[in-house]
Amino acid sequence: GLSSVRLDAIEFTKEWGPLLQVSGVDILDGTPIYDIKPYLPYADSHPDATSGFAGQIGDYRLTVQFPPHLLQMIPDEKRPTLLQILSEDPRPGYHQQGAEKTYGMSFAGYDIRFYIENRTLYVTEVVILPQ
Repeated sequence: GLSSVRLDAIEFTKEWGPLLQVSGVDILDGTPIYDIKPYLPYADSHPDATSGFAGQIGDYRLTVQFPPHLLQMIPDEKRPTLLQILSEDPRPGYHQQGAEKTYGMSFAGYDIRFYIENRTLYVTEVVILPQ
């Protein structure tokens, strides 16, 4: 099941590593919790909750530089959607902004490879994925 819980404490132990103490969930003592996700105020509704690191969402768009010879590889009807996705910065949110790295993203049977510099996304390669 999916439950929203309150994180009461984190205890660091040598034997088990970090142990999370939670409340507000109807489970038996000792029931394992397999996946922990942060509270997202724009998606969850707990007026008294705090979001920590996850409350920061980007509200900016990137300029997309897509060389014409690479863009021609993408079918006409798929181009607007791809350009929109790229402008919204498809990198993992936990990566440091400005880190020099080439990324790849699957889209409609293609691997789109790109890097970002100064709020501009530069497409460097389009690879047709095997079917």
